[in-house]
Amino acid sequence: MNTRKLISIGAICILIVLIVIKAMSGLVSDGVPDKYSIVYIDLFDTRTEITGYDVDEESFAENAAYIKERLTYYNQLYDIYNSYEGLNNIRDINENAGVQPVRVSEDIIELIKFGKDIYYETDGQVNIAMGSLLSIWHEYRQAGIDSPKTASLPSTEELQEAAKHTDIEDVVIDEVAGTVFLADAKMSLDVGGIAKGYAVERVVQEGKEHGIDHLLLNVGGNISCIGTKGNKGDFNIGIQNPDLESDELYIEKVSISNGVCVVSSGDYQRYYEVEGTRYCHIIDPDTYFPATEFRQVSIVTDDSGKADAFSTAVFNMTLEEGQEFISNHPGVEAMWVMQDGSIVYSKGFK
Repeated sequence: MNTRKLISIGAICILIVLIVIKAMSGLVSDGVPDKYSIVYIDLFDTRTEITGYDVDEESFAENAAYIKERLTYYNQLYDIYNSYEGLNNIRDINENAGVQPVRVSEDIIELIKFGKDIYYETDGQVNIAMGSLLSIWHEYRQAGIDSPKTASLPSTEELQEAAKHTDIEDVVIDEVAGTVFLADAKMSLDVGGIAKGYAVERVVQEGKEHGIDHLLLNVGGNISCIGTKGNKGDFNIGIQNPDLESDELYIEKVSISNGVCVVSSGDYQRYYEVEGTRYCHIIDPDTYFPATEFRQVSIVTDDSGKADAFSTAVFNMTLEEGQEFISNHPGVEAMWVMQDGSIVYSKGFK
């Protein structure tokens, strides 16, 4: 859903804090799980929390370490700012735009194939080939955050020129050779609109195969789960209030289990202000400017990758377009928070 800086693993301490929360006092002998949680801030440039229900702390720590290892792997693969020894990633593809194909792992090829499919499924509302356009907004946004008094907007001419280099068909995949080539030398990939959700979905599936059965994963608001809380029921998730000045932290609560996920996109996550007007990080591919229809869109479904992409896509649509889009996708529900704070639900959300 957008441009986001991925932090190098070596840049900061890997483990920030370990919070052990006992649901009961002492260990239990009847197999009833206790609750444990661990937090990292060195993945996908966001806060990641792993919560598990396990019979002891050691078992949870082993499961959390496995999840962290897999997230780190995908973090490095999808990084557009840093390179890693012995690994070709998205940054390497961008650096070779118009020059030569780059041999990459199957996991990158599968992500890019997913991104191209999402482009057509959302009628272009999510475009991983928009890096040239998104990088402009990233620079202006960062400058505006660093110096609010001189914050400014990119010119329409500058954006229109960058938009000429966003044709998804210029992203050429050769599955036989295992390569990706950007045919336009001025093109760059930005997988921010799908990467976190896609990685979370892959890690959840891998966690299941690894034998993990009671875990909640929250990567910067991309929330998914494995199983349930055991005999404690489903996971209860609060959807954040986009009005950060409100006393109410959450505006809605949902219960999820067995791979169901919740992903939200909003104008309160990454933004800057120019002359009192807020400009968020979600860029409408039709106008080249930040979308303004909603404060927030939340998606509930059983695939975190699609939920991530759909939350961005629907954020860029009108309410009527978004409602039709959701109704055409069985098993997907949405909640819209309008600019006036009112809430609209898809038919099956409640």
